[in-house]
Amino acid sequence: MTIIKPTDLTQRPPRSPRVRLGGYVILSRMLDKCRALLAGTLGEYRYNCPMDQQWLGFAGIDPEALKQQVAAGKGDGEILAWITANSSTQPTASLIAVWSACQEQRVPMDLDAREFFQDEHKRLAPERQDLAAWFDLLDLDDYFTFGGKP
Repeated sequence: MTIIKPTDLTQRPPRSPRVRLGGYVILSRMLDKCRALLAGTLGEYRYNCPMDQQWLGFAGIDPEALKQQVAAGKGDGEILAWITANSSTQPTASLIAVWSACQEQRVPMDLDAREFFQDEHKRLAPERQDLAAWFDLLDLDDYFTFGGKP
């Protein structure tokens, strides 16, 4: 087993929520945040945030059980094999693909979420007209947080 060195999320962002592992969006980012949490380098990110909970519920995985697997130093492939073996929902590859595509396009639905999204859009890049989905906003926030320019 290869021990994975955690990403220092005080120095750079986790992987984009769009990066897929086993067909799942969100998972790679969540693993980066979990590894950073265990290493004490999480910064302002949160493990088991509402976006993570979307994935955890869909995949049927307990966040503490996942954290134990990550703490054992397992790599992404080993974690994915554990998820496949331990998922309470056992989603098929086609269901994962559909769910992931929907998550990639998920937009703020309720009034409070839309207001938050718009406020962040104004703060980060009011001139941008291509921001619609949550993943768009997350990627932009990560970019600006670590020194990116419009």
